[in-house]
Amino acid sequence: MPEILLINLVGTDRPGLTNALTTSLAAHRVEIYDIGQAVIHDHLSLGMLVGLPEGPQSYEALKDLLYTAHGLNLSIRFTPISPEEYEVWVGQQAQERTIVTMLGRTISASNLSALTGVLIEQGLNIEKISRLSRRLSLKLTEEEQRSCIEFSVLGRPKDRQQMRQDFMSIAQDGDVDVAVQSDDMYRRHRRLFVFDMDSTLIQCEVIDELARLHGVYDQVSAITEAAMRGELDFKASFTQRVGLLKGLEMEKVIAFADRLPLTEGAERLVDTLNKLGFKTAICSGGFTIFGERLKEILGIDFVFANELDHEDGRLTGKVKGEIVDAQRKAALMRLLAADMNISLQQVVAVGDGANDLPMIGQAGLGIAFRAKPVVRANAKQALSVLGLDGMLYLIGVRDREILSPES
Repeated sequence: MPEILLINLVGTDRPGLTNALTTSLAAHRVEIYDIGQAVIHDHLSLGMLVGLPEGPQSYEALKDLLYTAHGLNLSIRFTPISPEEYEVWVGQQAQERTIVTMLGRTISASNLSALTGVLIEQGLNIEKISRLSRRLSLKLTEEEQRSCIEFSVLGRPKDRQQMRQDFMSIAQDGDVDVAVQSDDMYRRHRRLFVFDMDSTLIQCEVIDELARLHGVYDQVSAITEAAMRGELDFKASFTQRVGLLKGLEMEKVIAFADRLPLTEGAERLVDTLNKLGFKTAICSGGFTIFGERLKEILGIDFVFANELDHEDGRLTGKVKGEIVDAQRKAALMRLLAADMNISLQQVVAVGDGANDLPMIGQAGLGIAFRAKPVVRANAKQALSVLGLDGMLYLIGVRDREILSPES
């Protein structure tokens, strides 16, 4: 039986180190059971779990490796591993794995202390820590900063609901977001993003802005807020609000469609998703005229929303066809997934209002984005600190993988 040894090396990083070390081991037919490397600010930490050949060759292998490491100015440490310890390590492959992602403009030691404290309380062990965001230049403004750290965690939480509540408290107190996902094949193979439109892809509620143009903002806004909080039936409130727009000139509606205020990160997110081959859709309780404009601007694939009725250049105060409410949004998302022949686990749904909860709840990754409290409390994930492009981290995309100049 080969002797099992854990080898740890640290020192200043430069090209060729790993090659030199493994070449030294290769000369003695050493087996590599595991290997991991990290470099932070040109400082290397390399670990190898190896199986040494039996007999005198084992001594020669270690002697040559020590000589090689010394020549590379690396510190080296050897830790013998018993067969029993090794088998325990092998058995850990079957453990449940979770991905915990922390996002913010910046991430402090206090943020990480709070997060890792929750992991300890839940009996979880960190297997790997990765930075997904780019290196932060000190010259960046606060608005330009994005920080993201991903933790790969082993074990089953003692109390998932309590863990979720604790992470929500960290987010509220620390100006960060924390997302938790099962580390399964679906997390790595999302295929469809479905977006709400108003207050999600754009920074306004369009129906409120049309009401402002028509002089009925106060009445419509009050109804909108109550509907988004889940206090009013969406269809009934929607019918009331659209009715108040009767007589608004279509030329004003069209003019507003040409100046929609995009949400931070919308262009970067959709552009990246398009490059990666994702399909994107808008499922909105808003209006098709604005959804179609966003389709042109951003490159969205599908738009489902309500069509404003108009006659003689003015709104009639009605919409054509079936109203797109919460259940209709979820149904459209399911239809899109079925047409693409994908599982709902491969769908990401994003919204901010109560009428987004059904689709957020049914999608594999449901995200409440800068959402109302009732939505944040009921969604699987809630993001509020970064722009929409922060969602790229939740599907594992690193900043350095995005080739756009602004990334």
